[in-house]
Amino acid sequence: MSCQVYQELEERGLIYQSTDAEGLQQLLQKAPQTFYIGFDPTADSLHVGSLIPIIVMMHLQKAGHRPIAILGGGTAMVGDPSGKTEMRLMLTPEKIVENGQGIAAQLARFLDFNDNRCQLINNADWLSTLKYVDFLRDIGRHFSVNRMLTAESYKQRLETGLSFIEFNYMILQAYDFHVLCKEQGCRIQMGGQDQWGNIVAGIDLIRRTQSTEAYGVTFPLLTTSNGEKFGKTAAGAVWLSPERTSVLDFYQFWRNCEDSEIEHLLSFFTFLPMAEIKHLSTLQGQGINRAKEILAYEVTALVHSPEAAATAYQTAVNRFGSADPELKIKTSSAICDLKPQQSKEELPTLVLDSDQLAGITLVDLFIQSGLTKSKGQTRRLIEQGGAYLDEQRINEDRPLSQVDLSKQKIIIRAGKKRFHQISIK
Repeated sequence: MSCQVYQELEERGLIYQSTDAEGLQQLLQKAPQTFYIGFDPTADSLHVGSLIPIIVMMHLQKAGHRPIAILGGGTAMVGDPSGKTEMRLMLTPEKIVENGQGIAAQLARFLDFNDNRCQLINNADWLSTLKYVDFLRDIGRHFSVNRMLTAESYKQRLETGLSFIEFNYMILQAYDFHVLCKEQGCRIQMGGQDQWGNIVAGIDLIRRTQSTEAYGVTFPLLTTSNGEKFGKTAAGAVWLSPERTSVLDFYQFWRNCEDSEIEHLLSFFTFLPMAEIKHLSTLQGQGINRAKEILAYEVTALVHSPEAAATAYQTAVNRFGSADPELKIKTSSAICDLKPQQSKEELPTLVLDSDQLAGITLVDLFIQSGLTKSKGQTRRLIEQGGAYLDEQRINEDRPLSQVDLSKQKIIIRAGKKRFHQISIK
């Protein structure tokens, strides 16, 4: 079994830390290995932040290794303090089960569960039956409180308050790794970089209780160019469920990424060869916009379906315009086989020349288009988060910028379904 998959993950920037990179690569050269990643069912859908661990699982499964997806039905009862400034909302057991069903269905779209090539296991199977005193004697005695408090997830929370129930989370996650190593032969745990302390605790527990060497890998915490957590918009998280985030909004989220982000987003979230990704990231002008369309199509096709991605692409092209589809860009993306088609929907259009638009504010533009009837109504629409310019939420009134005026057309939107196109002569 080749360890090239580890090197590919490194090349794509998907590995942030590893407890023993050399040892892990040697392990991956042997027989197919079992590894696990946990997903706490805190909602009935995963969001784009969950795509990194999912895609890593897909890479490793394609290389012949066996993923275990742990559904945290037990740990969700406690709440992970990692990355949180305050205690998570406590969920009822019924809600945790409901959320878990939604997440299980989503994971089945990405991973092959046939013939035991992947397992979905709920850690409530062993955590919910633990006897507290026995657990403290058998497992708790291996943990140093002083060492636990050095974990970054705990240090941050000590300033705002860390509850005793949350303090137990590290021990429970370490116990998960212990159980999986003992019963499934799983010697590798992976997770986000905020899970480093929990993963290391599990490795230490396995060494103490089973005299076995285990390994841990973390993925980078992805942020935008302005330092904000990736996957968040003004409207909130970008979800994998089309009921929470529409397919078009999902597509546009990727299409509207910053130019500087295109290389690592293509590396992280698509399976395009790195040579193609390097080429796409060097493009300028219309070329970089085409690269963004390729990114949006590839991720939408992965999460929803190629058909849904094609429909989102066609809709976006007809509403917001497109990079020149005839650009001679060499890529294996299926979007290159798609040709923009005339949309059946007729957007109401207002034709104005650039002189008429010079100095006009967004509030005035909404009124002139007929989407709103007064300045007061438009300002309320903006305050309520329902006003958009080219699928970007408008947070305040302002004059049209030179970037806006340089386009042939712009789309303004009121709410979810009322659009108006401004054609600039």
